[in-house]
Amino acid sequence: MTIPRWQGVFPAVTTKFNADESIDAEGTARHIDFQIRNGIHGLVTCGSLGEASTLSLEEKLHVARIALEAADGRIPVLANVSETRTREALRYIDGANKLGVSGFMLMPSVIYVADAREAMLNVRSMAEAAQKPVMVYNNPVAYRVDLRPEHMQELADCRWIAAIKESTDNIRRITDLRNALGDRYQLFIGVDDLAFEALALGCDGLLAGVGCAFPRETVALYELMKAGRFDEALRLYRWMTPMLHLDVSIKLVQNLKLIDALVGVGTEHVRRPRLPLAGAEREHVERIVRHALETRPAEYQSVR
Repeated sequence: MTIPRWQGVFPAVTTKFNADESIDAEGTARHIDFQIRNGIHGLVTCGSLGEASTLSLEEKLHVARIALEAADGRIPVLANVSETRTREALRYIDGANKLGVSGFMLMPSVIYVADAREAMLNVRSMAEAAQKPVMVYNNPVAYRVDLRPEHMQELADCRWIAAIKESTDNIRRITDLRNALGDRYQLFIGVDDLAFEALALGCDGLLAGVGCAFPRETVALYELMKAGRFDEALRLYRWMTPMLHLDVSIKLVQNLKLIDALVGVGTEHVRRPRLPLAGAEREHVERIVRHALETRPAEYQSVR
């Protein structure tokens, strides 16, 4: 099997719920189609933004099936793996493989803080079980597990590991990875408000959050950067940045689902213990989105 070279804008899609917290299959499929029609290059289901921690294994497979049917072969669909136990992760990978996902994004165990030896074996075990290309999600800020360049060098002999989603919040890491590993891995930035900086340093793509509501604008930023049209890209990025900051928050799910609702491409429904934003937090997001919509650059506007 030839391992694909993923690149471009891969939204970490939100999982749509009904008011009773059941999965809104129609709303999820409609939102995915909206993003594909606006040019995204791939997507990841049931990540942190997709409220993976509130979903059962069977529900995650249900969301993957919805995404595959909505995508209908137009883009690669990656299933995020974030189980608390390696055995359960392998069971989920088996189920998602049977559905026909294009690959996987692998997170560390979301409860146990593994050391590098444990984390590398966990990644290798999942990748070899998948027998499909995988993206390693590195986010020491949120999950306190850091796979540094030297660890990714140790994993480089595993042919299934194709990419890294880097979310250290330290933009220096992109250059360190390139210096240590060259082009062995495709590099995606997973921090929305470092998108311009990461693409300027040679990242291959964006694992986008705000891109769920503004896919065409996010794709335009990527395309402008790759074309070397940095002044135009910077103007677009400055317009987006107040919204991009909302992705870097413990309330990122509520923030981005409220953006979806305000833009008219989704609902605010979340699963408890999360609750929709209220009071000053809600007013803050509404003010930012209202200004963004009032000043939205027409030439890059997403089509509903």
